[in-house]
Amino acid sequence: MTDATAAATPQSPAKPATSLLQQTDRMKKRNAAETRFKYYGIVAICVSLSVLFIMLWTIFSDGVWAFRQATFSFPVTLDAERLDPNGNRQRDEMMRVTTIGYTGLLNDNLIAYLAERGISTEGVSDREIAAFISRDTPARLRHMVLADPSLLGQTIRFEGFATGRVDGYLKGRVTRAIAKLDVNISGAQLDLADRMVDDGLLSLKFNWGFLTNPDASDQRPEASGLGVAMIGSAYMMLLVALMVLPLGVSASIYLEEFAPKNRWTDLIEVNISNLAAVPSIVYGILGLAIFINFAQFPQSSPLVGALVLTLMTLPTIIIATRAAIRAVPPSIRDAAMGVGASKMQVVFHHVLPLAAPGILTGTILGLASALGETAPLLLIGMVAFVANYPAGPFDGGIFDPATALPVQVYSWASRADPAFIERSAGAIIVLLAFLLIMNILAIVLRRRFERRW
Repeated sequence: MTDATAAATPQSPAKPATSLLQQTDRMKKRNAAETRFKYYGIVAICVSLSVLFIMLWTIFSDGVWAFRQATFSFPVTLDAERLDPNGNRQRDEMMRVTTIGYTGLLNDNLIAYLAERGISTEGVSDREIAAFISRDTPARLRHMVLADPSLLGQTIRFEGFATGRVDGYLKGRVTRAIAKLDVNISGAQLDLADRMVDDGLLSLKFNWGFLTNPDASDQRPEASGLGVAMIGSAYMMLLVALMVLPLGVSASIYLEEFAPKNRWTDLIEVNISNLAAVPSIVYGILGLAIFINFAQFPQSSPLVGALVLTLMTLPTIIIATRAAIRAVPPSIRDAAMGVGASKMQVVFHHVLPLAAPGILTGTILGLASALGETAPLLLIGMVAFVANYPAGPFDGGIFDPATALPVQVYSWASRADPAFIERSAGAIIVLLAFLLIMNILAIVLRRRFERRW
């Protein structure tokens, strides 16, 4: 190129100088998009926390009342002529007096005590006064007398439950407007309940029976408890832990450390991943077909429930355990084999101890998930009404009929009486407490056995 042609060539326009401290339009748009995304995340978190708060507030505001119960406390004279007509103090003879006889005794003593204390019963008949006492209270008094016949002829201070309507009135669940539409309670009875509260005859007390009593019929919601459900859940979780931990860890060790990599192991791994995503109710159908219809195991027993939950939890435990084993650095294996360790020694002396925190955490979280399952247990009959406690675990208790905490929540929530809805929320609180304990245990074990390299 000559000087002439170079002079004729048009010069390209110079680019304007920019500074790193000065934002361009493109950078402003990018920063604005990042800011919007940050606020979207904050809004999503706030909405999630709000929904969680509303849910917990709803559960706890209703459920805490399940731990308190309206209770009578008044002197009862145990008339020996009415409770033991023959006067022989023989249990077999005393058992002929049914709860109806004890109901009449309690009613007479309550009416007499109201008159003695000067508590007005205007507008309330004797029958309506008797309706204050729960149907469970005469049965408790009868059991006490049969257990200790020497109480006959004495006057004792007896505590018994009030009926569900009176209990609901003291808790604010039953109002006077509701009483006008309810044939089981009247405004005059509520006035009498207020006078009883002022006199100290009727009060709200902590209800230990909610944690220890078995379930009760629809006519006695105030007497229902979680005793059988808690024992059934404990039996199932114990059996699931004993079955799923060795099976899951063994399968994971084989697949991760010993199994050859071929199409069969690939098929097994794909099936394990698919089984972890199968709805839990499918495992209930499988348990009903295999363990009850085919193997003839007793229906609604903790053993069948544990077998079903083990099948459901096993894929999750295998996946979590394999992930924990895979997280151990290969250098650990190479170093151990370099000093002459065998494959078994490498796995059990080095890999497993280092993978133990992840294995324990995955197992406990899997058990916590199984504790809250309801659908598979419904299909194997654990929703049945169970009023008797199962025997001890070494006395065949795993074969006795039982229920579980999530199933008890479902059972109470499906009943019509509002007192059962209250107890359903209380059972959820107990279930959440169990889940919280199991999650805390997982964190503690992880930190206890965690090793850093």
